[in-house]
Amino acid sequence: MKLEVLQKDCYYHVYNRGINGANIFENDANKLYFLKQLAKYLENKISIFAYCLMNNHFHLVVRLNAEEREVIQAFSNLFNSYAKAFNKQFNRTGSLFEKHFKRIKLKDETYLKQLIVYVHLNPKHHFDLDFKNFRFSSYRAFLSDKESKIERDEVLTLFGDFKNFIFYHNQKNHLLNETYTFE
Repeated sequence: MKLEVLQKDCYYHVYNRGINGANIFENDANKLYFLKQLAKYLENKISIFAYCLMNNHFHLVVRLNAEEREVIQAFSNLFNSYAKAFNKQFNRTGSLFEKHFKRIKLKDETYLKQLIVYVHLNPKHHFDLDFKNFRFSSYRAFLSDKESKIERDEVLTLFGDFKNFIFYHNQKNHLLNETYTFE
């Protein structure tokens, strides 16, 4: 698989999973640590528009604020840091993630909106969980007044306003009828 070239000021779907489909998060503390490391290594290098951390994979919707080399190095540092901590905690060795993180360049605003909804609905798609209350998705950050690293205002503007953001997510068949495949 040829990896997408990363370009500053462009939007991407960044995702990966555990090697052989294994879990990369065993508990909530792992997910919190991953988010902490994400902020540590990628702050100011990317803007985050959506995320979801499932047990064996993650999704990020981002815009690059830095050049490719700097962003790739920052992601590498994130994944290495997280894998070392995970391996130490669970007394394991070897790779945790599939080789290279996947990235898809988003072509237009419609695709960006659909992807944000897809990422937020991931718990529903995989485990029939209530996406509105799923703790490790950025969806709840949009409903909260708390400070967040998510580009809340920009995303809500993309959807028109807060009510339309909620409306898009509540459409049960919205993504089921689409032909896009993100995994």
